[in-house]
Amino acid sequence: MKRQTILALALAALAVPAAARSVVSAQQPPTPAKPPATPAQQPQEIRKVNLTAGRSTVMPTDFNITRIAVTNPAIADVVVVQPREMLIDGKAPGTVSLFVWGVGHREQFDLVVEPAVTNLEQQLRALFPAEDIRINVSDEAIILSGQVSNNRVMLRAGEIAQASSSKLKVVNMLQLPGGPSSQQVMLQVRFAEVNRRTLAERGVSFFTSGIGFKDTWARSTTGQFSAPDFEDLESTKIGDDLATVSGKLSFSDFLNLFVLSAKYDIGAVIRVLDQTGAFQSLAEPNLIAYNGQEASFLAGGEFPVPVVQGATGTVTVQWREFGVRLNFTPTIAGDTIRLKVRPEVSSLDFANGLTLSGFRIPALTSRWAQTDVELRDGQSFAIAGLLDNLAQDDQAAIPILSQIPIIGSLFKSKATRAARTELMVLITPRLVRPLDPDEVPPLPMQQRLFLPPKKDVGEHLNGGGGTVDAPPVSKPVPVKKKH
Repeated sequence: MKRQTILALALAALAVPAAARSVVSAQQPPTPAKPPATPAQQPQEIRKVNLTAGRSTVMPTDFNITRIAVTNPAIADVVVVQPREMLIDGKAPGTVSLFVWGVGHREQFDLVVEPAVTNLEQQLRALFPAEDIRINVSDEAIILSGQVSNNRVMLRAGEIAQASSSKLKVVNMLQLPGGPSSQQVMLQVRFAEVNRRTLAERGVSFFTSGIGFKDTWARSTTGQFSAPDFEDLESTKIGDDLATVSGKLSFSDFLNLFVLSAKYDIGAVIRVLDQTGAFQSLAEPNLIAYNGQEASFLAGGEFPVPVVQGATGTVTVQWREFGVRLNFTPTIAGDTIRLKVRPEVSSLDFANGLTLSGFRIPALTSRWAQTDVELRDGQSFAIAGLLDNLAQDDQAAIPILSQIPIIGSLFKSKATRAARTELMVLITPRLVRPLDPDEVPPLPMQQRLFLPPKKDVGEHLNGGGGTVDAPPVSKPVPVKKKH
């Protein structure tokens, strides 16, 4: 009986929570079912719209537009012109995203703005319709790429691109079929200068001694050449008679011939000079430059030029270059090399210099030429005919006396100068490439003149040094002495 009572109580206890749960469940409202996904929430494929910079297009939609958004209006701008039409303007090359909203709709587009066809590209297509020439214009350069058939098209396309914009740099990357792989040019240049000059001087000056000739001082000169001067001339007279006469002569130049008679107190300095000179200069510089890059060479020196600064009068020194100079810019077009060359030879000219604040500043005598040439690898061209002929004739005479027959020539002087300078430049360009390690030729040295490798100080340092990490040094070949 007790067991039946306990079992009934246990069943009642289990039934109460279940009833409570059913009551609570009956009191809570039912959870609403999720609505089906709308078309705006469903993932859609992003459509791509292509247009050109500077051009516009109209794009229709299937719904009324309520709102739009563009990620970068500087590349593309969108304006709603009708409830279901948009006007898209391409402004600059690039790709942006466009979002369009409507009632229950949303779509996304990728606007791809391609570069516009420039006037340069249109001109090149019209001039060379069969060539594959592509143009890329950036903020600082115009890049030409593609394939062309011959050198003429490659060079002309570069010239047209350079003429179209003077501010942008042209990078010509047009390729030729079977063109050389080398992009470096070595220029072999030979400067030869010959200078010849002659000088002829004729003149005579007469003079008396310091005490004069028969109590008379006299001198004749044209002033073209230096003549003796009188100093400390003194005379004493007693009544009408001359008692004493004294004086000195000073000579700045005895010229070529000097004659003085102590008996008659008469002398002469004669200028008779013939001078010739010759100068020859030869320089052979070699210079390597990359395709399209300028290279320069100078074999000479620098001389100081003092410069006075403003009102303070401070003197500063600037250095000017002189000597043999070469500037050139190569352009490789297949197997043809186009060169812009400017050779120059300058030398110091002290005769035409000036003196400033106690400094002797020489002038510069320069000979140069600038030209553009086109030739193949190994061919040569010469710049000759750079002649400089100079002739100068100076004459001086004493009026009346120089017109006397026969002896009138004694009162004349003459100086004749003539100079001839000729410069020739011979230029040979070559396409070169770097040498591999196994192609480097040995240096022309005699190993026996150097210290033996075993006596290297670096080998005795802590941690090694000297030739430890260097390649092994071969032993010098002994030189057999002839007996």
